[in-house]
Amino acid sequence: FAPRVDVSETDKEVRISAELPGLDEKDITVEMDETAVTIRGERTEEKEDKGKNWSMREQSFGAFHRIVPLPARVESGKTSATFKKGVLTITAPKKAEEQARRKTIRIETD
Repeated sequence: FAPRVDVSETDKEVRISAELPGLDEKDITVEMDETAVTIRGERTEEKEDKGKNWSMREQSFGAFHRIVPLPARVESGKTSATFKKGVLTITAPKKAEEQARRKTIRIETD
């Protein structure tokens, strides 16, 4: 099991969202530094099905570990995380020097 992750950024922040269906926030650990975020957790099977002969079984269970590189350096100490309806959203402000580094260039026409 590897969660699907989206990473987006604005001029001021980086946002990471991960799909973690079937998990509670207590099952998830998030660690972050300036350049990457690590998401760890475990999806456990809730019931035991002794004696069942499966025709098909696509659900996966077990521990996962995902390291996501960030597109810019962030202030890890000012990062926030929310978990709602199976989606973990992590928001991290970019370091001031990263915000100053990107400039929009105006395109002129004749």
